[in-house]
Order: sequence, then structure tokens, then C-alpha cells
Amino acid sequence: MIHVISGTGTDVGKTVATAALAARELAQGRAVAIYKPTQTGVEGSEPGDVRNIAAWLDDPGRLSTAEGVRLREPMAPVDAALVAGGQGAVQALPGLDEHCERIRRLAAEYDTVLVEGAGGLLVTLGPEGANIADLASAVDARLVVVTRPDLGTLNHTALTLEAAVNRGFSRGTLLLGSFPDHPTALHCRNLQNLRAQAEHHRWHFAGAIPELRMKGDIKEQLLSAGLSLSILTAGAGS
Repeated sequence: MIHVISGTGTDVGKTVATAALAARELAQGRAVAIYKPTQTGVEGSEPGDVRNIAAWLDDPGRLSTAEGVRLREPMAPVDAALVAGGQGAVQALPGLDEHCERIRRLAAEYDTVLVEGAGGLLVTLGPEGANIADLASAVDARLVVVTRPDLGTLNHTALTLEAAVNRGFSRGTLLLGSFPDHPTALHCRNLQNLRAQAEHHRWHFAGAIPELRMKGDIKEQLLSAGLSLSILTAGAGS
């Protein structure tokens, strides 16, 4: 089973959501592979998002992590490559077919493959113009859209869901990547409004991941969050 975890933008909680889903799958006895097509904003020696997930989960033997390409600048993939090495670096980015082949190889070996996108749903991955939505469709993945609970989220989420539905994702999962321990009236209203948005598009609303406390038992928090989520398992266009 392949899940593509995308979002309404950057810093919405995609990595935490991916980690929570991985923790759940591992706890249920499944072997899990996490693939990030493009990791931006990290130096060569620094741990990226997928490496952080493995560390949070105490590096279990049934978990594999991989990146497609790594770029230093904290920018969209094509722009980060352009800054790093001009058009030559852009042309060298992995194409859609290459990402799909990597994901399919992982799917043949692991029970669950989690693909964490960069930025939002329509961020371009390479010079051919393909984006995360194209990738999810090409590998017949279950699409998970992560959003945030604060001001501005309703418009961003509505646009993302509309784009997903218009691209053939008649079913999918929406979830909140980080919900505060002490929510304001705004957070609570947005929670209800986001649920309504998902239902309007006949998408599944999986719930909200509690805000991660980095000083606590991260693995236990992620497992608890993952087990609380109900993720749609129907295919991309079903």
C-alpha cells in the first residue's frame, strides 16, 4: 500500500504526520519504507526529515528511509536546484518516472510505503513540470493532505482539496498536522470547518495530531497519534 503525504503548504506538519502513520503501521506488524522525493533546506551532513523520523521511532529494523535528491536551499525543488547549480542542476533532478520506479521497488519489498512531499500538493518536482499530485496519481497512491488549524487555513485547504478533486482524487484523507494542547476559539472553529470541507468533497477527515512535545517520549506520542487517525485506504481515484 502506498500513501502520499502532501499538504496545503510548508510547515503544516507533514513530517510529523508521516512519522505518526509509520509508527502505527510498525505497531501493527508491517514493514514500512519512507521516501522523500526531494529534501531541501539541509546541508549534506545534516539529518533530513526521513532521518529524523527514523530517530524519533528509535530506528526500528522494519523501517527503511530514503531521499530522492537533497538540495541545500530551503526553497521549492526546482528553485533550490537552480540556485545550487543553474539549469544543469535543474535538468539533473530526478524525473517523474524515476521517482515512480523507486516507489514501486519499495512497494514490492515493504508492506507500506509512505511518500512525503515537499511543500504543497502542486509544488513542481523537476524540469518536466510534474508535481506531487502527478506522482500520487502515477503510482495509484492513497492521498493524504495535511493542513494546519490557525488563521488562513480555510482558504488554503479549500484550494488544495479543489485542486486534488479536479485532478481525479475523488477520495482522499484530510488531517491536521499539529493541534495545540490549549486551542483557542479559532482553532476549534477551524477544526469543525475543515471537517466540513472534507465532507463537502466526500473526502475522509482523519482527525488532528496533538502538538508534538519534543521533551517528552516522542515515539509514544507518535504512536498514540497514529493509532488515533483513521486513514482512508481506497485508491487514488476511487
